[in-house]
Amino acid sequence: MHSPSSASNRLSRITAGLDVTTRTLCRWGSYLTLVMVLLMLLNVVLRYGFELGWIALQESVTYLHACAFLLGLGYTLQIDEHVRVDVFYRRFSARRQALVNLLGSLFLLLPVCAFLLYYSVPYAVESWKLLETSKEPGGLPLVFILKSVIPLGIVLLGLQGISEAIKNFQRWQESKAGQ
Repeated sequence: MHSPSSASNRLSRITAGLDVTTRTLCRWGSYLTLVMVLLMLLNVVLRYGFELGWIALQESVTYLHACAFLLGLGYTLQIDEHVRVDVFYRRFSARRQALVNLLGSLFLLLPVCAFLLYYSVPYAVESWKLLETSKEPGGLPLVFILKSVIPLGIVLLGLQGISEAIKNFQRWQESKAGQ
């Protein structure tokens, strides 16, 4: 039989692994943001300086923006920068905040992720079946890849939600023991 501390250590290792994965993917997303800004600058210079423009260049900025946003969802949760209706929360004790965060993850975040995943996976699969391309002439032929990033972002958010739920459960337990 395993001791409670060994189970807690295992959970801590799991959350640490999920947190590192989230940070790494967000870092990649931040590089996409830099590329997006450079492409947007190029687009503006070409359009207004040389009266040139390409739909594919414009779409690439949109694609990169979507990817950066979706890869950053989990990290935003991890660093506690997500939207929170903070009417009472800030006045709560650390123990009560941990409980609110735990229950919010279990009963709001994770079910919403499951719901979104349920609908986004078939959406992406159907796009792959068609090898969907842009409807715009000269657009990018990669719509199916872009649509695949939607369930990926949701999975990453869900995994980070699990990590946050575990950490909040541990905080709640530790604060209970300290009382």
